[in-house]
Parts: sequence; C-alpha cells; structure tokens
Amino acid sequence: MNTAHPSSESNLLPLIVEPEQLKRHLDDPQLLIIDVPVNPDSYRQGHVPGAVYLDFRYLMRGEGPVPNDVPDVEFLSRLFSALGLTRDTHVVAYDDEGGGWAARLLWTLELIGHTRYSYLNGGIHAWRDDGLDESTEQTLPTPSEYHAEILNPQALITCDEIKQKLDDRQFAVWDARSPGEYNGEKGNNKHLGHIPGAVNMDWLNAMDRNRALRIRDYAELITELEAMGLTPDMEVATHCQSHHRSSFTWLVGKALGFNIRGYAGSWGEWGNRDDTPIEK
Repeated sequence: MNTAHPSSESNLLPLIVEPEQLKRHLDDPQLLIIDVPVNPDSYRQGHVPGAVYLDFRYLMRGEGPVPNDVPDVEFLSRLFSALGLTRDTHVVAYDDEGGGWAARLLWTLELIGHTRYSYLNGGIHAWRDDGLDESTEQTLPTPSEYHAEILNPQALITCDEIKQKLDDRQFAVWDARSPGEYNGEKGNNKHLGHIPGAVNMDWLNAMDRNRALRIRDYAELITELEAMGLTPDMEVATHCQSHHRSSFTWLVGKALGFNIRGYAGSWGEWGNRDDTPIEK
C-alpha cells in the first residue's frame, strides 16, 4: 500500500508552475498531470500532452446533508488508485476555468497528506496562450494501490470550528463568492448573507484576465487582502457555496504564505442550518 505523507525531499516542481516549466518535465516518470475541466469537451478538444482526465464530481461526496463535503477515505483510495497515484508521484493539476476544480483536487491531496503537487498557473488557457503543443489523444492512467487517510485534517475547517472562532481576533473568514451572494441579494439557500465578520474577495478577482487567468501579482493581492483585514499571521478560513471557488482562494492563500483552511461545507451547509449566525 502507498500511504501518502509529507516528504522531506524537495518537490519536482514549485507549487505554482508556469507552462514552460511544466513543458520541460513532461517526460518525467514521477509526473501525473490531471485535467479537471468544467466542460468535458475541453479535454477532448485538446489537453496538455500526457494529462489524464478527472470528472470534477468525484471530488465531492455528492449525497447526504452536505453533498459538497469531502468523500470518505474508501472512495478517495479507489479514486487515487484509479488515477495511478503513488507516494512518489508529483501531481500537476489544471482545468479550463482558472483554477477552481484543479485547486479542489490539490486541497484534497493536502488533506490526505500528499504534498507533492503543483498548479499549472492559468490552466489550459495559459498553456494555449503560450502556444504550446496540445494532444487530443486520451491518456489512460496506470492504476496503483493507494491507501488514502486524512493525515492533514488542519487543511479543513468545520462549521462548528468556525462558530467557536468568530470572536477570535486572530481568525478571519475569506468569502470567495460574488458580492451579490455575500450581501444576501442572491442565492438558493434557506438563509442568505454571510458569516459574521467575513470579508469578501470574489475568487475571480484573484485571477489576471490579461495573463490568461493566471494568479494575479502576489504583492497586489497581499496589499488588497491586508486592507480587508487578512494578514499572513492570522488563521484564515475560506469558503464559497460548495468549496469549489474557495478551493482556488485556498490555493492563492497558500501561495501567498497564509495560514489558510478550506471550509468544505461552505454556504451550502452554513446557509441551510438554523444554528449558524448570519449577517447581511
């Protein structure tokens, strides 16, 4: 069995990898490139050579009171075995939307203690913008026998933990939803609004639309987040409606050096309970 654990060895690639960097490593046998597109046709129309396809729906439980919660470890073991993950595999994830589903995959890897991973900055948009070769041939993974465990539970924060920390000045909530959702003007939940004290930076505002949806300039982002009250010395929880958009803000926070945790339940849980405080 291959049980993931944090490695003391240096990773093959940095957390945020540029297309040209990835291109130089495409033939590395330790590399597993995973495309997690919103639109399945995106993979068929062209993908990074050697990338395998992952249906983003497998990254959520899909049932129960919180369907966007983390799948159980038995399911994750089957999923990552099917993808061919081993303890030594370095995963590079990307998607066709600017990072949401790719980041949800990386957050899940962080949760199970598999720290060998990178995000292709800008995803397929940046790859194409750089004029790099694509493949239309499906790549089939070589299955492994991977045993997933929740080895890094700190990557996740629960509803009850957030409720307990709301009065802690060293704790903050980054709401990655749209301003309309944050202000309680739109949404399909039982209750609308936001977590008391949460600050709102829409996940789309962390992307650079002039650079093929890459993450924006780090210094600019840190300045804006600090102006909103989020600093690297704080504990930060991030959420959206289903921890899809906020997986990207989790990744951005991690890249910026923040102590950041993902709330998998997100507003899909918080906004449908009757025991959660809400502001508008």
